[in-house]
Amino acid sequence: MFRTPRKTAIVATIAATLLALTACAGGANSVDPSNVNPEGEIVAREISWLLSRPADGGVITAMQQIAEEYAAEHPGFALNLITTPDRPSYIQKYETLAAANQLPELFDTDATPFAQKLADQGRMLDIDALLADLGLADDHRETALNYQRFDDGSLHMVPFEFQLEFFWYNQALLDQAGVQVPATLDEFPKMCEGLRAAGITPIALNGQDQWPLERYMAYYPFRMVGPQYVQDLKNGEASFSDPAGRAAAEWLSSLGQAGCFQEGFSSTGYADAQALFTSGKAAVYNIGTWELGNLATEALDAGVRDDVSYFTLPTTDGAATADNEYVTPSGIGMAVNTKTYDPLVRDFLAFALERYPTIYAETGAISPTTSAETVIPSGATPLYEQAVSQADDTGTAIAMPWDTQLDPATNTRLQQELTLLVQGDITPDQFVETMDAAISENRVE
Repeated sequence: MFRTPRKTAIVATIAATLLALTACAGGANSVDPSNVNPEGEIVAREISWLLSRPADGGVITAMQQIAEEYAAEHPGFALNLITTPDRPSYIQKYETLAAANQLPELFDTDATPFAQKLADQGRMLDIDALLADLGLADDHRETALNYQRFDDGSLHMVPFEFQLEFFWYNQALLDQAGVQVPATLDEFPKMCEGLRAAGITPIALNGQDQWPLERYMAYYPFRMVGPQYVQDLKNGEASFSDPAGRAAAEWLSSLGQAGCFQEGFSSTGYADAQALFTSGKAAVYNIGTWELGNLATEALDAGVRDDVSYFTLPTTDGAATADNEYVTPSGIGMAVNTKTYDPLVRDFLAFALERYPTIYAETGAISPTTSAETVIPSGATPLYEQAVSQADDTGTAIAMPWDTQLDPATNTRLQQELTLLVQGDITPDQFVETMDAAISENRVE
């Protein structure tokens, strides 16, 4: 279960950070966010990037190589990577540094209400202007850029990834239970009931990290009314008691009643949830293309390899979004601090953003640009190339992960209440009432 005291401490820290941020309101001598090509000499020095990414992941590996290449041409240059992969810990560090006006030249952030406040204070460079100035704007996938945009359409983060989130499934287990891939979200409970009756765990869920369950909350509103709902929710123009929010709560409750997730899902971690699926013990697993190496190569257990496939987010009757529109994130973005932006930072970014797509695509990952073709690794199954090619056929609407949209206090409460809802400890009506009160109380103005 949840360790409420720790979460309360985190929320309190963030609340204090917000107050401090409001107080300092751009107190540093920052450049104009649209002044992306400042005059002056390029003087080599160390610059820092505050990151929330795996230390051995493709993004960091590619950028380390690029930094070394740049340093070879600019003696005295170094890129200092300050890495905190654990997202909650990272957020605390990033928001505390922001409040103290001590953010480094580059820093990771989602398009959160907190980041919007930084941008409104002129503390984050205009990335639309930067990419246009570098001649790279047209190279980027529109969806990759849109994922990084704030509600007002402005862009202040650079995407370094492009992912597609699928429902991976084991056809042999579905055949054994005599069930079909759900054509609509409303068919999920029926699929789960059939699998349960056959003694098969329907869906493997990493409940410990909480965001995977929150994904499910986002699905029904996205199909029912589109991506605007979560924006309206955080801006006070929608509520959980609206038809879309209530329908989502009832759908999540129905998943719980049908036994869709494994017993003890709330304490199951990332690796254990994945192992349930890859070992053939669970029929469905909802995860993104960052796991292609484990799900679509010879690394996958030979006993299940030929039975694995995937489907995209099912639709609903009268859906407001297209079949090829679902969760297509471009990961946490990189912001550029206007306080420390100078000719060197601009020159390094010009070099890095030109080189990055090719180097990143060589790792087998999907580039956030269309200028680099993903290199399919040896040992890949046909699903690997199929998934990669699907990146070129995605719509522009994005089912935004709610954990990147809602304020921290509301997000924490939502995750807690979702677990209770799916476990049957509260009703949809109780969930709606609690969450409407929480989002009203915690809304960041």
